[in-house]
Amino acid sequence: MAILLSRIGRFAYRRAIPVLVAWLLLAAGAVLGGLALGGTMQDSFKIPGTESQQAIDRLAAVFPQTAGASAQMVVHSTDAMIASLGDDIERVVTELGEVDGLENAVSPFSEYATDAISDDGMTAVVQLQFAGSSEEVTDATLAAVQKVGDELASDTVQVEYGGQVFQQFTMGLSVVEVIGVVFAAVVLIVTFGSLLAAGLPLLSALLALGASMGGILALAAFTTLSTTTPMLALMIGLAVGIDYALFILSRHRAQLANGMDAEESAATAVATAGGSVVFAGVTVMIALAGLLIVGIPFLGMMGVTAAFAVLLAMLAAITLLPAIMGLLKGRLAPKSGSRTARRAQAQLHDVDAAEAGEGAAPAAPHRKTLGERWVGLVLKAPVAFILGVVALLGVAAVPAAQLALALPDGGSLSEEETSRRAYDLIADAFGPGRNGPLIVTVDITQTTDVLDDLDRIADELADVPGVASVGTPVPNPTVDTAIIQVIPETGPSDPETTALVQHIRDLAPAIEDEFGTAVAVTGSTAVAIDVSSRLDAALLPFGLVVVGLSIVLLMMVFRSIVVPLKAALGYLLSVLASFGIVVAVFQWGWGAELLHAVPGPILSFMPILLMAILFGLAMDYEVFLVSGMREAYVHGASPKQAIRRGFSGAARVVTAAALIMFFVFAAFVPEGASMIKVIALGLAVGVAIDAFLVRMTLVPAVMALFGKHAWYLPKWLDRILPNVDVEGEGLRAHLDDLAWAQGRLGAGEAITLEGLTGGVGDTRIGPYDARVQAGSIALVGGDASRRRMLAATVAGRLPAVEGRAQVAGRPLPSEASHVARRVSFAEFGGAAREGELPLGELLAERLRLTGRWYRTFTARRRARVWVARIHDVVGASGSPVPIGWNTTPASLPPVERAIATLGIALSERTPVVVLDSVDPLPGADGGAGFLAAVDHLTPAATTVVIGAADAHRVAAPALSRPVGHFRPADLTEGASR
Repeated sequence: MAILLSRIGRFAYRRAIPVLVAWLLLAAGAVLGGLALGGTMQDSFKIPGTESQQAIDRLAAVFPQTAGASAQMVVHSTDAMIASLGDDIERVVTELGEVDGLENAVSPFSEYATDAISDDGMTAVVQLQFAGSSEEVTDATLAAVQKVGDELASDTVQVEYGGQVFQQFTMGLSVVEVIGVVFAAVVLIVTFGSLLAAGLPLLSALLALGASMGGILALAAFTTLSTTTPMLALMIGLAVGIDYALFILSRHRAQLANGMDAEESAATAVATAGGSVVFAGVTVMIALAGLLIVGIPFLGMMGVTAAFAVLLAMLAAITLLPAIMGLLKGRLAPKSGSRTARRAQAQLHDVDAAEAGEGAAPAAPHRKTLGERWVGLVLKAPVAFILGVVALLGVAAVPAAQLALALPDGGSLSEEETSRRAYDLIADAFGPGRNGPLIVTVDITQTTDVLDDLDRIADELADVPGVASVGTPVPNPTVDTAIIQVIPETGPSDPETTALVQHIRDLAPAIEDEFGTAVAVTGSTAVAIDVSSRLDAALLPFGLVVVGLSIVLLMMVFRSIVVPLKAALGYLLSVLASFGIVVAVFQWGWGAELLHAVPGPILSFMPILLMAILFGLAMDYEVFLVSGMREAYVHGASPKQAIRRGFSGAARVVTAAALIMFFVFAAFVPEGASMIKVIALGLAVGVAIDAFLVRMTLVPAVMALFGKHAWYLPKWLDRILPNVDVEGEGLRAHLDDLAWAQGRLGAGEAITLEGLTGGVGDTRIGPYDARVQAGSIALVGGDASRRRMLAATVAGRLPAVEGRAQVAGRPLPSEASHVARRVSFAEFGGAAREGELPLGELLAERLRLTGRWYRTFTARRRARVWVARIHDVVGASGSPVPIGWNTTPASLPPVERAIATLGIALSERTPVVVLDSVDPLPGADGGAGFLAAVDHLTPAATTVVIGAADAHRVAAPALSRPVGHFRPADLTEGASR
């Protein structure tokens, strides 16, 4: 992965303007497209398969008048009885019935109204039933309803509107959220000591954020997205976008301070720090996309859109950021003598000392950073710090035992919203249960005494503990389904209401046995309870999946058992402590006024979202801290030295990243939307706890306690686990091989083999050592199968198992794909499959397939040039056989056919051409004439490798280029000369 990322970083650096323009166009196009499509957000909490949703679906089919969204218009008088307003209310109800999109409005004085006028006679409720579901109700319909209803409002009459459809949401950033970005900018300036460098992570994150927000707005035009969805993606995308760019840029500046070339530094930073960024980003995306398995559509879409924002932030960090580096080049280097430069020099010495071992010279005296002093303190008493952190987080996690989950209702909104004011008026006048009525559906297809049975069922429901009142049963026009409204004594999010729903459902079998009628509980309150119940049940399995995933991923990265187990346990401590603090604030009310929060149950999908997001962030910090420790340990440092070096190298960056995350998340708490507040607080405290207490305190303490055993991994497990290489070890080996390959090419060698072993499955060939001079002809004889396996390995078509090789300056095995593009293959002799096609067509097809796309238009013209060259060479060899466009290779004699085949291979213009024959070299002269033609047709800089059974024994004629002889040896023997 490191090698691929290095190539991506180098590509973006060299093509800075096109990459930057592409990102600008992507962001602008996404935003304009999203706005043009006009997507809007709606809260639609549906869960297919639950009893409440099945009942709603049945009502939509058999009782459509009741299946649409419902709402309430609350009329409250301060100086007169509602009865005195009877005529005005009836007139308004009649006008409401004419509003397009409103199915009906039920007057509080109607016989079908249930407890619509309060006992004191000062408050009344007009029940509103819309034609479509909440996401189908248009803003125009809502505006028309409010315009008609406000005719009743006066100095003494208050009119408010309750229900989900009136819970307005506008996506945007307030001044408080912008302050979070300002704080992030301050942290970046302090970290880098440069305004120019500090602006790059913000620019990268904001461009990625623009593209993701535009995409989400566009998606909202085609599917229903929760009102929380864009703000969640905004919050996460902004935080991780800044952090990911910070990690890469800090590595780049440190390398520049140590004198590395700007382009090489950008590629290396993307390969090393970018590897950790990709690892962290992918883990966050997996965890977020994993919300799909919970089976709740709105939550799955929240996860997918947030994962999309993380994806774009990650892509911007590894493509857009190096492109900007390419524009600025060396101007990002810290000034000589600055703290950043001095710190980079100290880190470079640490790496050199680790590679040199214990006997290395000590670094020049320098003032220890806060991170170095902190890790030194932790290492002096690791047990004390472990016990202290565990005890502190254990206490913080205590409130989590009382975690109560519920979906938001009117009572959780700001008092500035009409839905909240309506909720309070209803609760004061009718009791809290009036805000969360339950709908009991009754299947009356099997009863013979419909009205009597419905009344008796209503009486049984009225006797259930927790029921405040039961409305009159209402059958549908076809008399196959009826609905009964049940008003609980408690509010929609009260645990006693949940118990009441379960009690009625437990009573359903007895009612069906007695009356032959199936009953089900639905309504917005029952739907919210089912959602919370499903989420509550999914919490533990999802947690186990996330923890299990973290263990496997970290085993792959660090080749250790202790490191992933410690990371997973630390993650659990962070999550539980975050839950505890959220419960204390939003459920118990500690500091709720300061945060403008309304105490009550916790948003039901907050815990699972927090677990998914915090998982990726925790793994991010873990990788950045521990990878440096492992690198130092692998290079010979003692366990404690490795901890110090790894910690000191990453502490400043991790601290800055955690502070940025904290400020961005915390900024959404005071003035954020009601559903975002709780998520933002959980993420803010979760990041702070995980970064500073778990990763920067507990991790070094546990690593010190285990010593060298922290890096133990059984050999059988090491063989099974793939190597992710986020530390860039493969890149360093690749760079060494690349330098070696360039050196051998500079020495005039087109092909160099050093202990090269190839193979497929259990078959192995080699090891081989060989050197082929550039522009020469190499004759390879011996067994055909081994010869061809060797050729395929050298050409990058088969994997190189051991050793190394270079072909045209590209090393194997690290650049097999590049090598493959520098070698052209062809076969002659035997029954060629292409033999019956015209030579010109064969050449044109080869040129179209192997050339760049824009050269396909000139393929036939260039093919004619090659046909003429082949004709001239054949004629110069003394052959009377004419060669033309329509000549088929099958019609040619062996020598002429071999020359034509060589011409087809040479047309690709690769620096190395490999020809192989199942027969001996053609011609009565033992191949001498053919080799002379090869010498004449082949460009001077091209190297030709010719394989045939007798090739190593052929006495080559005097040619203008050198000729080498090779014969692949047996498996156990050394390589050919």
